[in-house]
Amino acid sequence: MVDCVVHNWEGEQVGEAHLDLKTAREGTMVHLLHAALVRQQANQRQGAASTRTRSEVRGGGRKPFKQKGTGRARQGSIRTPLRPGGGVIFGPKPRSYTKAMNRKERRLALRTALMSRAEDWLVVQEFNACVSTPRTRDLLAALERWGVGPELQVLLVLKAPSEAVIKSARNVPRITLIRADQLNVFDLLHADKLVLSEDAVTTIQEVYSDG
Repeated sequence: MVDCVVHNWEGEQVGEAHLDLKTAREGTMVHLLHAALVRQQANQRQGAASTRTRSEVRGGGRKPFKQKGTGRARQGSIRTPLRPGGGVIFGPKPRSYTKAMNRKERRLALRTALMSRAEDWLVVQEFNACVSTPRTRDLLAALERWGVGPELQVLLVLKAPSEAVIKSARNVPRITLIRADQLNVFDLLHADKLVLSEDAVTTIQEVYSDG
């Protein structure tokens, strides 16, 4: 179980939050997280790269020069891979990079990634009402009050972010905003600091509990 202090919009300590999730054993933790991360990144690949073989390149129906008598190596087509403009040998073709991982492993990897970053958590009260209009500087000022430096990559986890919060965070490259029920391993491991709202912690306990 992880116990965290809850801060309000002004940065004051106003309570505590608790999160208890089952994680992988220490011996298998690294392997599980690596497999989940590789799977996520592989599944994002389009696999659309395509090259043409000699049979797909236009032209080449005529023999470039006669078979004998020129002193040159025989050639049957100008679209051979040995000539400029010819086909490609063993080039990429459209394919799927999708990797399979069963649901229990995926959920265990998410819980493990989240709980392994417990030292980098910052739990705050729900603040949708405090951001009534889109204003990036107000959100950045709040992060400074919470002790999150301007050089850190921040993962902001909210239960249901308002339109104003979404617009306030979307033009800051170092801030990634995500819903509590849409966590992923890459974002959890990539961020320097995880800022979770108090209701997001409750949602995570409900959604990702192994019970």
